Amino acid sequence: MTDTLNVLENITYNELKEGDSATLSRTLTQDELVLFAAVSGDVNPVHLDAAFAAESMFKERIGHGMWSGSLISAALATVMPGPGTIYLEQNLAFKRPVKLDDTLNITLTVLRKEPRNRVLISCNVHNQRGEQVVVGEAKVIAPTERVSLLKPSLPEITIAS
Repeated sequence: MTDTLNVLENITYNELKEGDSATLSRTLTQDELVLFAAVSGDVNPVHLDAAFAAESMFKERIGHGMWSGSLISAALATVMPGPGTIYLEQNLAFKRPVKLDDTLNITLTVLRKEPRNRVLISCNVHNQRGEQVVVGEAKVIAPTERVSLLKPSLPEITIAS
């Protein structure tokens, strides 16, 4: 029997309807913050240095804005429309900081279907308190063929102290 949590399935252009929505949730951990800094090269001390961040307008370390943006990408690629989606455009407005241990809930909603399998999708990101942290819209090319596949495994990564 296949574990449905380890399966990725898409929604094709023809199946998508205006108003359809989907969600994804993720928590910003210390490890994710450090890994995102390493992968992106964004080592702004407001993300990594507690003493520096304490003197900032946020009074504590905050997550990278594009970490939140990357969760939108993850939701588009794995939830709706899902595997086979091609990301074309994105606009984002960052409304409030994301702090360590915040859980973000990404909600995607189909706004409009366009010719050539293009879909305009509303992207709303809220923290665990229901506060909006990011808002925007994405344009994608939705897949035209249905797929169902096992979610790829990622290697175990250890953060060096």
